[in-house]
Amino acid sequence: MRRDFKIQHNNLWIGKVNNNRLRFVVAIIFLLFGSIIFKLYSLQIRQFDFYTALASSQHDVYSELKPERGKIFLSEIVNKEEKLYPLATNKEYAEVYVVPKDAQYPNVMAEKLFEFFDKPKLLLEMAEQQASGTELIIATSTKEEIINNYLKKLSKPNDPYEPLVSKITGEELINLYSNLAVADSSSTSSPTLFSPADLKLKLGRIVYEEFDEESEEMVERTLNIDGLGFNLQSYRYYPENEIASHIVGYTANIDGELQGRYGLEEFFNTELLGKQGSMKAEKGNQANLVIVNNREYVKAENGYDLVLTVDRNIQFYVCGKLKETVERFEAESGTVIIINPKTGEIIAMCSTPDFDPNNYNKVEDISYYNNPATFYQYEPGSVFKTITMAIAIDQGKVSPSTTYRDEGQIMIKGWPKPISNSDFSTHGPHGLVDMNAVLDLSLNTGAIFAMNQVGPEVFADYVKKFGFGERTGIELGSESPGNIGNLLKNNIKDIDAATASFGQGLAVTPLQMVMSYQAIANKGLMMKPHIVKKIIYPSGKEEEVSAKMVGRVISEKTAATILAMLVNVVEKGHSKKAAIPGYYIGGKTGTAQIATVGGYIKDEYVHTFIGIAPIEEPAFVMLTKIDKPVGVQYAEGSAVPLWHDIAEFILNYYAVPKTRK
Repeated sequence: MRRDFKIQHNNLWIGKVNNNRLRFVVAIIFLLFGSIIFKLYSLQIRQFDFYTALASSQHDVYSELKPERGKIFLSEIVNKEEKLYPLATNKEYAEVYVVPKDAQYPNVMAEKLFEFFDKPKLLLEMAEQQASGTELIIATSTKEEIINNYLKKLSKPNDPYEPLVSKITGEELINLYSNLAVADSSSTSSPTLFSPADLKLKLGRIVYEEFDEESEEMVERTLNIDGLGFNLQSYRYYPENEIASHIVGYTANIDGELQGRYGLEEFFNTELLGKQGSMKAEKGNQANLVIVNNREYVKAENGYDLVLTVDRNIQFYVCGKLKETVERFEAESGTVIIINPKTGEIIAMCSTPDFDPNNYNKVEDISYYNNPATFYQYEPGSVFKTITMAIAIDQGKVSPSTTYRDEGQIMIKGWPKPISNSDFSTHGPHGLVDMNAVLDLSLNTGAIFAMNQVGPEVFADYVKKFGFGERTGIELGSESPGNIGNLLKNNIKDIDAATASFGQGLAVTPLQMVMSYQAIANKGLMMKPHIVKKIIYPSGKEEEVSAKMVGRVISEKTAATILAMLVNVVEKGHSKKAAIPGYYIGGKTGTAQIATVGGYIKDEYVHTFIGIAPIEEPAFVMLTKIDKPVGVQYAEGSAVPLWHDIAEFILNYYAVPKTRK
């Protein structure tokens, strides 16, 4: 009984064990199946987007299509037709690198790299030192140091890339390959010589033509140099270098994108930049096969092109003459602005010191980027007396024949010391004089007299109408509004109105100052200055930029009267050096003190002359400004001769007929 029971017990035990194993196996299968279901759920639902993107990255091709930045053109008239010259364009430059692991003859390559890149610079330094009286021979240690630096780059095993130079022209690249194309003397193969004339840059390769004996015709082959490579990149290129640099500005690579800085490049950055495109396509079975069906393609839109109002010939002449004058008088800086009075077009605008936009990072001072014609403001001095006289005449309070007694000095209520004429210490009082004499002799007391006839409030209103104290809106950006704060108060102080009448105690930009004369030359109508003449859209459509009138500042009669008075200034006054035989010229000088904290700098001046020619039918209004010249006290000795030379050139260039003997 006990044995049977034991067997039965054991049978029951064995059955229980078998059932547990079965359940365990089922549980395992269930868990595996569940994990598979969960994995499928995770792949197909929860992470669907992720794996779709992952698969897409393996099978799809996505490429950003960059637009070409718009060009900026100067123009000139050739045989009565407009011819365009690029001021800012795009040009491919090469980034050259070495591939150390592929270099066959590193010693030879290092020597040749020195000969090509460094030796000319060292020879130039030697020539400059010889010219200064110091003789220099290229130091052997200097040469060895440079060559060793090249060898360090070429001696890195398994290194696929070492940058050499970041930006050289296609011509320089061809010359480099020509210099490096000769095999090492230890080579058993015959060296092949290439002159630059044999080579050309085509589709990102250096190629040459060679006669193929099998085909019996010339074939194109690629010139490869072991250990040397290059990439081509499009850079902004300024063919005219520093000419018009303040107008155009420059571009800089910011976060991988070319962005405009200063001038037109910044003001029209969005329009010049264009719109980026894209292309998305699916790869086929072969890696280089792209299926065009169902592709997504957004065409890049190139930037707009700008054609400027600036005449290239005049701009070149102006910049050259300005630099000559600044150097002759050891001046700190200078500016010239030439306006078409009928349209407000900028014919030329040049300032010095300037910079080369191709190498903008090499300037001595970053302030050189600012355009002095629009950015810097100064007290204009006596050129402002013309504006004061125009206000008084327009109000009918004075005429050219109105007289007053000049005592040489005048006391202003609330001011402790007298205001004097600039010639008081040498001439004294002028006695009874008329308004013509006020401009001819540039009398401060006469400007105060004219202002007092209309009163400070009316005077201030006209000053604002002439555009002072606010930006002109020219398309150059970074424009200063000037400062006429002393004339904007509820109760204008007598001293502030008095000094403003002859151009002190208020600040203007050169552009504001020349535009006030533009209104006088244009029969009292002020135009908005503009420098863009035409916009060319990527489609080829052209849009002319029309002239815009700001408004009437003075009457046509007043303008004609002032023009006649300005002729007197050139004929009889301080501006005789502006006279050009055969033409009636009008203009006014200004020799202004330079304001500083608590007063004015002693013995330093800003010289300005603004002239209009010819007076009967003005072709241009021009401002010439020389800052802190040395050895000449008044504008008639610096700014006026500069104006004369440029004006004579323009009159001849425009073939303006003479109207007087």
